[in-house]
Amino acid sequence: MTETNNLDGFRTEVSDWVQANFPSTLKGLDIMSESPSTKGVGADFSAWQKKLGDKGWGTPTWPKEYGGAGLSDPEAKVIRQEIAKAGAFNPIPPMTGMGVTMVGPTILEYGTDEQKAKHLPGIASGEVRWCLGLSEPNAGSDLASLATKAVDEGDAFILNGQKIWTSGAHISHWCGAVVRTDPKAKKRDGISFVMLPMDQPGVETRPIKLIAGSSPFCETFFNDARAEKTDLLGDLNDGWSVVKRLLQHERQSQTSSPGAPKVDAEPLQEQAKRYVGTEEDGRLADPDLRLRLVRNLMDGEAHKLTVSRITAEARGKVNVSAAASILKNSMTRVAQTKAELTLEMMGHQGVGWEGNQFTDDELQSVRDWLFGKAMSIYGGSAEIQNNIISKNILGLPETTQQG
Repeated sequence: MTETNNLDGFRTEVSDWVQANFPSTLKGLDIMSESPSTKGVGADFSAWQKKLGDKGWGTPTWPKEYGGAGLSDPEAKVIRQEIAKAGAFNPIPPMTGMGVTMVGPTILEYGTDEQKAKHLPGIASGEVRWCLGLSEPNAGSDLASLATKAVDEGDAFILNGQKIWTSGAHISHWCGAVVRTDPKAKKRDGISFVMLPMDQPGVETRPIKLIAGSSPFCETFFNDARAEKTDLLGDLNDGWSVVKRLLQHERQSQTSSPGAPKVDAEPLQEQAKRYVGTEEDGRLADPDLRLRLVRNLMDGEAHKLTVSRITAEARGKVNVSAAASILKNSMTRVAQTKAELTLEMMGHQGVGWEGNQFTDDELQSVRDWLFGKAMSIYGGSAEIQNNIISKNILGLPETTQQG
């Protein structure tokens, strides 16, 4: 039987399973902005999460012993496609914060067997949420300048310092943090990566209010916080290697097609016609907007095809590399341009913040536009990605700060 036939059979199996197990009450639920409990579907949501977790399909490529399904990347792609086709969703990655996309893959590469057994199953089931303590007030793009200290106290490290932009820290169970363990070494050589529980007296979080109205970001303070020595990920003072790999995983997770539409979402070009109007031949009435809209749609399609090509060239094994920096910048440009075009075609209906004269989609569009400004900053700024591309792909000489 050929590989294609194997996937065809697997696709049928996945489709049948999703149809039989996904609660119809959850169809159309936007889990990024809507709470299942307030929608009255909390029980169905929990049941769907558990079924996916028990099946290992929340993290399908992870080994079975750590809560995954031990499947290949092509099989995982089939699962994603069939879940989307059914109007369903995989709730486990967003429920774990940085767990599925960043922390878990890094533990799989750098963790001991004991660390994998301790941390991965809780991520794979969606029960344990993770945040990351990376940036600091004086160490953003130059992360290696971080000042948070971890002092060796026998069987544990004692942490003191401040992190910022720690997404979801106020609702997370664990944190993966880069800390300075050797203040005398060069700044990139004296850093370690530790994992610590958030529910302890030495950890304080303060949400940061954003212009878009929501607040996933926090300031996080470590005041004699404790990280066990057994939760040191990678080698002591080699945390820079660990965090570089973790950030590659982050960029990889941010390179999917921008602006994944909701179920039955109105295409952007049809939305434009509804707001702007059409000419007699059915074309969008504003020729300049029409041209820019077509360019954005073409850029989005080119991005999707590039992702598919890179995946195909990897022969079914999705490798995380510097190419993720190209895709991260590409996705950001497409998504931010789409948000700008959406508000422009809505006119004054696209700049409302509240009131019955605006639809839910219009109110959400202005919030998405504002929040989208962060896309060219988080996960490493666009400028940082350009530096990575120039050095690691184009082979240009190092021009950034050494150390």
